[in-house]
Amino acid sequence: MKLDSTISAVITGGASGLGAATARLLASHGVKVALFDLDAERGEALAAELGGVYCAVNVTSSPEVDAAFAKARAANGQERILVNCAGVGGGAAKTASRDKTTGAIKEYPLENFERIIQVNLIGTFRCITKSAAGMMTLDPLPDGDRGAIVNTASVAAEDGQIGQIAYTASKAAVVGITLVAARDLSSENIRVNTILPGIFNTPMLARAPEAVKAALGAQVPFPKRLGEGEEYAALAHAMITNGYFNGEDVRLDGAIRMAPR
Repeated sequence: MKLDSTISAVITGGASGLGAATARLLASHGVKVALFDLDAERGEALAAELGGVYCAVNVTSSPEVDAAFAKARAANGQERILVNCAGVGGGAAKTASRDKTTGAIKEYPLENFERIIQVNLIGTFRCITKSAAGMMTLDPLPDGDRGAIVNTASVAAEDGQIGQIAYTASKAAVVGITLVAARDLSSENIRVNTILPGIFNTPMLARAPEAVKAALGAQVPFPKRLGEGEEYAALAHAMITNGYFNGEDVRLDGAIRMAPR
């Protein structure tokens, strides 16, 4: 897919971090971008910077996602690119655990599991199916592509750590649906790929002390640092523009393999 001003893109979680870096890179090639995010302040500012459109949306809500796609398409036309970066973490807890002081046994809080699955997995798939349906209304480009979708999983999909059962499940499922979605959409000339980032310098980590970030970076075999959003964006760009890139789940992690804890 050749990127220029005739191409439109939707980036979920596009107001900051990996999504913002991807939006900037796509916009630098002339692509018209729409940013789906809950952070109105950052979203409006970045949309103004890039000449794009900001859409306030919670990806767990079908009505909000429908309204956001309608707004994006009214401004930029039907998107040929979808990059799913919206996601949440948190809620670390073991599958079941024992209180070290009292010996009381605790079950994992299911409401937390459901919340993370709703955002990271169902929210991602909600945007995939709605965007793909829109892409199917377009004619293929001269190179054959009708559209390209990039999802965001995590190395946790393969290296889940103690206490990260919900996050790991959500990201492993995103990996699991990639090949099926690619096969489902192959007859429509729509490609689907997924990036598994390692430890990246995102807004979530930006609040951490420098010593903590340095220690995390030191765990990476090479280069010994946190990943940057621009490096994620570069891989997303390759997945979008390389017409033979399809059905793949690619780690972007400096060769790290996460320890159990």
